[in-house]
Amino acid sequence: MNQKKALWAMLAGTMAFSLAACTGNGGNGGEKQDSGNSLTVAIWDNNQLPGLKEIMDGFAAQSGISVELQVVPWDQYWTLLEAGAQGGDLPDVFWMHSNYSQKFMDNGILLDLTDKIAGSQMIDMGNYYEDIAGLYQLDGKTYAIPKDYDTIGLWYNKTMFDQAGISYPDESWTWETFAEAAGELTKEDGSQYGFTSPASFNQDGYYNLIYSMGGSVLSDDKTQSNWNSPETVQAMNWWYDNLVAKAMPTQQVMAENTPDVMLGSGKAAMVLQGSWMVAAMKGNEYIVENCDVAVLPKSDSGKRISIYNGLGWAASAKGSNTEGAWKLLEYLGSEEAQKKQAGLGVTMSAYIGTSDTWVGCAPEFNLQAYLDMAEDMVIRPYTRNTKAWEDYSQETMVKAYTGDMTMEEVCNDIAAYMNEQIAEEKR
Repeated sequence: MNQKKALWAMLAGTMAFSLAACTGNGGNGGEKQDSGNSLTVAIWDNNQLPGLKEIMDGFAAQSGISVELQVVPWDQYWTLLEAGAQGGDLPDVFWMHSNYSQKFMDNGILLDLTDKIAGSQMIDMGNYYEDIAGLYQLDGKTYAIPKDYDTIGLWYNKTMFDQAGISYPDESWTWETFAEAAGELTKEDGSQYGFTSPASFNQDGYYNLIYSMGGSVLSDDKTQSNWNSPETVQAMNWWYDNLVAKAMPTQQVMAENTPDVMLGSGKAAMVLQGSWMVAAMKGNEYIVENCDVAVLPKSDSGKRISIYNGLGWAASAKGSNTEGAWKLLEYLGSEEAQKKQAGLGVTMSAYIGTSDTWVGCAPEFNLQAYLDMAEDMVIRPYTRNTKAWEDYSQETMVKAYTGDMTMEEVCNDIAAYMNEQIAEEKR
């Protein structure tokens, strides 16, 4: 086993599963004995592992190709993927994210699926959400099969609401209603906060407010930052004045405690969370007993926007078994597998019309709220250098949360940096 593959296997550790029962190519420490009958697949979310394992079992039974699933944490995942791309050693199949897809597609790292899709009886790109498909297309070519889509919901502590005599969030709530409730649910002694959302939370945080209030982060043609537009600055000033300054913990506390942790420990009454967090919520006894989820608030104009995103299944262009990898991608993108993904509660599926059964994966919660948020979605802003400007924007937003800069100053600063990065993309 070469060094990079050994490192992948080591990081995957006990979270790697070999699905080789149908082929007899049993566990071998991650090294493939027969590249024609085995594939390595890398993901970063352990919550999705049980359901994906069952789906891979189905593929193995149909194809005779065994699959080894490896789970590598998000930060290490991208470090290893980039190192593997440089050295020519990547997993056969892996998840792709909009923060990185443009760069990976542009450098010949991902297998071009365009012709394979054209000849497929199982894959029709028109069956997927157009914006999700677009995340993994460049210059008329497709480099990944859409896996899923996600929306944002409002999680709330029913017990805290009952104790305060406040009605639960519903479709009538505006952002003003939300702010009022957050203020009432915040205790001066710091034992309970009405809302928590760290400066780094954009898709599952202030992005939703910005777009609901008529602002945006990026121009439609992706050539200019809109962080400094009057509508965006106004929305973010509102976010700071009504939520950060009145109903949230300090940035230091939020940096040390994620929203789901604060909700699950009875420290926060409300949080915004993506549909990808449902498995984690279901695994927390306190949240199951005390909490539920509703649609997001709407603006005064009636707009209720959810920022959405979706992963793609991609394959290495230089893999030793690209035909086997394509067979797996084709299966994972099929209506059969996408329905199974939703039904098993892995995630909502990118194949339009296959996610209705997902709401039953956690009957303790009103998961219909996430499907309802799909009625008005905006794709998460992205360009080729998303990672660069998004990291900068999250780091700089901390200065607004701590009061070291005004929110308007932060918005202008982010816009200037973002425009520099966009300009670099054209060179």
